[in-house]
Amino acid sequence: MRHLSVRQLKERLEQGVPPVLLDVREEWELARCRLPGTTWIPMGQIMARASELDREKETVVVCHHGIRSWQVAKYLEHEGFENVINLTGGIDAWAKEIDPSMPLY
Repeated sequence: MRHLSVRQLKERLEQGVPPVLLDVREEWELARCRLPGTTWIPMGQIMARASELDREKETVVVCHHGIRSWQVAKYLEHEGFENVINLTGGIDAWAKEIDPSMPLY
């Protein structure tokens, strides 16, 4: 599985061809903070809703610290997704390293 740091993700977003950002956190977490343009499918619904995702598009999976996203990325790979990336450190790392105005939790 590939991994991406928050700094690498920021660079990709600035290049103008963003990957699909799949946020797998719970609704209350999403209400607290989120990356713009994310697709939201909570981890508990991913098995039932994976067909909503485009298998061909590069997909960066995001959660709070990178653990749930790693599990979802592994599942998606098992289901035949070949271009899945885990965001190392998750939204917490984004808030600490990229956007200090983003609320921490």
